[in-house]
Amino acid sequence: MAVELKILTWSCALLLVHIFAAAHLKTRQYGVKWNMGARDETLPPLNPLAGRLVRAQANFMETYPVAIVGLLGAVIAGQTSEMTAIGGWLWLAARAVYLPLYGIGVPVVRTLAYGVSMVGLALVFGAFVSG
Repeated sequence: MAVELKILTWSCALLLVHIFAAAHLKTRQYGVKWNMGARDETLPPLNPLAGRLVRAQANFMETYPVAIVGLLGAVIAGQTSEMTAIGGWLWLAARAVYLPLYGIGVPVVRTLAYGVSMVGLALVFGAFVSG
């Protein structure tokens, strides 16, 4: 199996961690009845930790399609290389580090982790399009 597909598989696990971490804290704050209901009611703002995890999840989901296209595109086009693998692992590792950094509220390092993830995607796309 192509390394890029393994990276995508692990990224699915990371997506689930994002989803369940945010959902768990939202449910803890608003209750199981809210979670199992229609969620039509107006609610108070999330507590800071839950709010950060919801925002981290949204941030991941905004860039995740780009990673999927780059990594899967490289595999489909037969343009995988050491550079697409390095870029993919760099992206995934930085995104994995980003979640707890955002969750605990580390401002500057969190942004640096995001930047590293973008460098990883740039490596994937650069190797993909130049190959």
